Amino acid sequence: MRKNRQGKSSDIKIIVVDDEKGILDSLSVIIKRLGYQYTGVNNPLEAIERVREEEFDLMILDFLMQPILGDKVVEEIRKFNKDIYILLLTGYKDAAPPLKAIKSLDIQGYCEKADNFDQLILLIESAVKSIYQKRTIRNFRDGLNKILLTVPDIYRLKSIEELLEEILRHIMAFVNCKDAFIIIDNLIGDDKNESLFKGMGIYDVSPDKFIDMLEPAFLEEMGRTRTLKQIAYVEKGIILPLMSDTIQTLGVIYLETTHIPVEMELLKIYITQAATSISNIYLHSIVSIKNDELDRTYNELKQRYLDAIQVLRLTVDAKDVYTRGHSDRVAYYAVKIGKSFNLDEESLEKLKTAGIFHDIGKIGIADDILFKTDKLTESEYEEIKKHPIKGAHILSAVSMFKDIVPLVKYHHERIDGRGYPFGLKGDEIPFLARIISVADAFDAMTSDRQYRSKLCLEEAKNQMITNSGTQFDAEVVKSFLVLLEDYDTMQKEIEYTFKTKESCIW
Repeated sequence: MRKNRQGKSSDIKIIVVDDEKGILDSLSVIIKRLGYQYTGVNNPLEAIERVREEEFDLMILDFLMQPILGDKVVEEIRKFNKDIYILLLTGYKDAAPPLKAIKSLDIQGYCEKADNFDQLILLIESAVKSIYQKRTIRNFRDGLNKILLTVPDIYRLKSIEELLEEILRHIMAFVNCKDAFIIIDNLIGDDKNESLFKGMGIYDVSPDKFIDMLEPAFLEEMGRTRTLKQIAYVEKGIILPLMSDTIQTLGVIYLETTHIPVEMELLKIYITQAATSISNIYLHSIVSIKNDELDRTYNELKQRYLDAIQVLRLTVDAKDVYTRGHSDRVAYYAVKIGKSFNLDEESLEKLKTAGIFHDIGKIGIADDILFKTDKLTESEYEEIKKHPIKGAHILSAVSMFKDIVPLVKYHHERIDGRGYPFGLKGDEIPFLARIISVADAFDAMTSDRQYRSKLCLEEAKNQMITNSGTQFDAEVVKSFLVLLEDYDTMQKEIEYTFKTKESCIW
């Protein structure tokens, strides 16, 4: 307990002023044991100069001293320092200054000297609590002043690049960090769904190098931050949702710092102002942006993110020979089913992309669970059931995937409500997700796995029929069974796709 306390309180600096060496020695031991920084002075005039030159939080001051009394010391100190907390000690009760003098000099505590220091220790602890409270109030005051001073800067018309840099610079100064980045990709009125990126410190790099710096778990946290609109505390810093006053999440800001400001609410206020200014400037001064540079940055960021997600997806496939090519085949079957319903090109594109990435969340599942040949324990199965949500969070990190996130998140839901992760049923499950569910299950049935051999075509079809209306959407199964009448041709198309390395291009 003492060790923890000491680590927490070591920033409290206490100066003790007493002309008795024994008192200084005793209080030195007590204060250091409490975990606070100690300075002892036996001359009141020297103490005044030490307080003038150094910053102390608390003064423990003897009253009867030479050449001046304690109240005179306080009187001099209060001329230039109104903040230091002062406890007055006296060995002679009758010689103590009157209560009126104690109040007028803003002396916060009074204690008689005694062989037992318990009362003084309680007063010190009470003083430290007050000091921390005053610090918090001061930090809020100073933080609010910073916001009031910097908000006009971010509302002046300027380029988006300049604005993002200005926002980052102010926030980094606010939390005292050197490395940070901001991603904006969900701007109001932005039909192109463009992405804007600015990094500082180690993140002041090109979009392609930036994407390479992000780990899967970090991408998942970014997506969770955007989805839940909540601050995420990660290993090396904090991820904040960039929300405008319309409560729309425009993107995220990452601050690499272990210093979590007490005045977090002020930081949230500033970020809301920043998000609103981004929306306003984007809408009113878009003509000032160099469109060719913006498009190039966006395209680079989009392509690199697609590449990164594709690598993760292929990593999942490559882990296990039994599931290799599974995502491509699911995408193929899903698009075929979508075409049988005469879906538009946009919906078919969603099916293709969702099919490719539907199992991306398995990158976060431990290998010993993922490749287990025996029956899974209940806890292991619960871990497997998290992969749709993990995948959704990874894909939610940028808004270009926002339309396929529901397909990935719900592809293991069942029509009867017994699926996972949310137990949705019937029409609560998006129609495209129901298509992915059928395509995923069929390819799993007709593929060899560690724990079982694949089913033949007829057995797989019977399984689809048996579970139609309970696990699977009956209409989707009906359409897919018609498609499977030309199963051999479909397999040739899939085989040709793999041979020509035109994965998921139809």
